[in-house]
Amino acid sequence: MTREYVGGLHSVKAALKSSASQIEVLLVQKGRRDTRLKDLRTLAQKHAITVREVNRSELNDLFADAQHQGVLALLRNSSSGVRQDLADYIAQLKLDEPARSLLVLVLDEVQDPHNLGACLRSADAAGVDAVVIPADNAVGLTPVARKVASGAAESVALFQVTNLQRALTELQDAGLWVFGATGEAPGSLYDLDLKGSVVIVMGAEGKGLRRLTRERCDGLFRLPMQGQVSSLNVSVATGISLFEVVRQRS
Repeated sequence: MTREYVGGLHSVKAALKSSASQIEVLLVQKGRRDTRLKDLRTLAQKHAITVREVNRSELNDLFADAQHQGVLALLRNSSSGVRQDLADYIAQLKLDEPARSLLVLVLDEVQDPHNLGACLRSADAAGVDAVVIPADNAVGLTPVARKVASGAAESVALFQVTNLQRALTELQDAGLWVFGATGEAPGSLYDLDLKGSVVIVMGAEGKGLRRLTRERCDGLFRLPMQGQVSSLNVSVATGISLFEVVRQRS
């Protein structure tokens, strides 16, 4: 059995609400008595989770890559929160809510855990039904990604697939239109009709969408840039793209 630590007030709270059965112990900083940590203690005790006080130096050693804010949760199974049953999941959503338009975010080999976490946070805010990432050559759901996501890693359905092009085909077969973001696209994001069930595909930092991914898309779009900067950070571009979908559907 593998284990991982989740740190940060928002991330630990989300884990306690969604994955309490996977939490072995809650570690809190010795001497901290503020309200937010007290609430986490109460929530942990409600689920019969052991709470231990430890020195800040021990928390720092266990969670060196990100700010723990005085609290860590030890989870069983480091793949917690990552799923593989994408086609079945989409089929069930369509069965449960046949009239609702679905929204899926695909990240093509994003490498930075901060970007993944920020994309998950935007996905949660925009009501995305699923986020899809490749299993290879991409960052996974690391502690840093969870921390930056501020709880969205536990609230958004995240799928890790071995073949991204096959996953896009499955989504198309399920009736979703696939649109990829690339600076070379002739048309703007704002030219698209995004009211139906759609997939927004964002490329990796620097290199953008891979050729095979671009070829699998039903259409490509660019963000209209007005200044001297030629491109945006992938997490910023993701937020803009997702909320254009929200705007059109509103």
